[in-house]
Amino acid sequence: MELRNVAIIAHVDHGKTTLVDNLLKQAGAFRANQAVAERAMDRNDLERERGITILAKSTAVEWKGVKINIVDTPGHADFGGEVERILSMVDGAIVLCDAAEGPLPQTKFVLTKALARGLKPIVVINKVDRQDARADEVLNEVFDLFAALGATDEQLDFHTMFASGRQGWADLTLDGARKDLSPMFDLILSHVPQPTVKADAPFAMNATILEADNFLGRILTGRIEQGVARTNMPVRVLRQDGTVVETGRLTKLMTFSGLDRVPVDEVQAGDICAIAGLSEATIPDTIASPEVAEPLPAIPIDPPTLSMTFRINDGPLGGREGKKVTSRQIRDRLFKETEGNVAIRVKVSEEVDAFEVAGRGELQLGVLIETMRREGFELTIGRPRVLTQVNPETGEKEEPFEEAVIDVDEEFSGVVVEKMSVRKGMMQDMRPSGGGKVRLVFHIPSRGLIGYHGEFMTDTRGTGMMNRLFLGYRPWAGPIEGRIKGSLISNSDGEAVQYSLFSLQERGTLFVDPGAKVYVGLILGEHSRENDLDVNPIKEKKLTNVRAAGKDEALLLIPPRRMSLEQAIAYIEEDELVEVTPTAVRLRKRYLDPHERKKHARRSDSEAA
Repeated sequence: MELRNVAIIAHVDHGKTTLVDNLLKQAGAFRANQAVAERAMDRNDLERERGITILAKSTAVEWKGVKINIVDTPGHADFGGEVERILSMVDGAIVLCDAAEGPLPQTKFVLTKALARGLKPIVVINKVDRQDARADEVLNEVFDLFAALGATDEQLDFHTMFASGRQGWADLTLDGARKDLSPMFDLILSHVPQPTVKADAPFAMNATILEADNFLGRILTGRIEQGVARTNMPVRVLRQDGTVVETGRLTKLMTFSGLDRVPVDEVQAGDICAIAGLSEATIPDTIASPEVAEPLPAIPIDPPTLSMTFRINDGPLGGREGKKVTSRQIRDRLFKETEGNVAIRVKVSEEVDAFEVAGRGELQLGVLIETMRREGFELTIGRPRVLTQVNPETGEKEEPFEEAVIDVDEEFSGVVVEKMSVRKGMMQDMRPSGGGKVRLVFHIPSRGLIGYHGEFMTDTRGTGMMNRLFLGYRPWAGPIEGRIKGSLISNSDGEAVQYSLFSLQERGTLFVDPGAKVYVGLILGEHSRENDLDVNPIKEKKLTNVRAAGKDEALLLIPPRRMSLEQAIAYIEEDELVEVTPTAVRLRKRYLDPHERKKHARRSDSEAA
């Protein structure tokens, strides 16, 4: 059977997974009466809740006697490691672009990687049925982006389609028939080349996606670069330096059909398949016949830029809400994560019972923490820190910079420019983007954006959109001012009392409800001034036997500020931690005892002086 391997890549929320839904339906991958959930490829609970794709997944359909392997990829920059690996499996790419928003930072990122691989992408202007669609302008912007990224003349002569993934149609012209997706299938068959592989050579493939299965163990997915894979054939696993990791047999061989993995006895070169039976193989190892001596080349992955400290939960409430609380359990889970997620690195910290976890961004590490807490882990998380390096030529300290593309209403552009300049952001572009909105482009240190998103949404009344893309390392930009307000800190253990919280809400913004468990060192809220303040949240009203003439005033509390996990991680300062359990997210001081806190604060001040 003829083969085509194609990846669908785009910025977050430009409609990749919805388009794949309709490609599967129209290719006959589902029965007529089969109940199929919306965004069927997003099977993970977190993906469904957040409405984003986190893990790359493979599927396959048959069209006019040709098997088309389709890989759905994440659209968020923090999960770019998935996209980089996936492009090594495919021979073509569909670059999706929103007809209203145009090319955004992640469009630029994925396009850079696709062009560097020598792929000739098909550009699909999606969501042309939007009221604010500007398809022709967006097409010109995409062409300019191709040219700016150094595309070859052949790549610049790309094919274009206009589509509505939700409505399930695509056409070569904007005013076409708008019937179905068959023009897209036909363009894939005519434009995406067949895999160029060595069919007669011994079997070899690179592991690109790693999953765990309760019955089959490790399942490795990749494209067979040469030879034929057969069930129970002997193989060995080679690292990139040529060392042999393990030898074994392919106990299970599966190809993709719709949303299912189908067991087969044999897979030809060029096809994407999943294998089981190996216990040590990981990404990007080469799995090959015993006679293959050299590993297949693997694409280098961009390094992590952000690091957090994962510690055991040593607070007074530690061990009450989670099942997995020891440092050994946390260590094993983190190192297991690095096997399947090549963009994350873990090392043992200098602190006791702590680990340094490095990744691409706050969202990627936030998803890891959220996954762990759902698995029953309890841990405390330190403030994110950027990973710096020293330039070997100049000897200068360098830090990661990002490109931030911001779309805001004109009335809010002033406050955004002011806040970005305080955070060392340098404006690169400012132009109207239609509909009374302005598009601002900044180059800014990654640490300048830590904790800014919540403030940005407040400043723009929830109407602003901010997208980020890693640019590279540049000279250290100097000190950046952190949070300007202090914390309200509990000085007692017990349960928060409404009477006490009522008097405390004059001091600042509270984070806790009446009845919440509190302990010494727990952060109860944000102080209205810049200093920290120790307060008593468990003080009750004194009772006497003298009757009051009137009823007590009703104690009306302002609803506390609820923070998501990512907001909490971005909010804390260096001397604070986020306590994460399966049922709660709390903020606390690193040193719970007030005397210990003062001692460490004096030591830090003397070191700074």
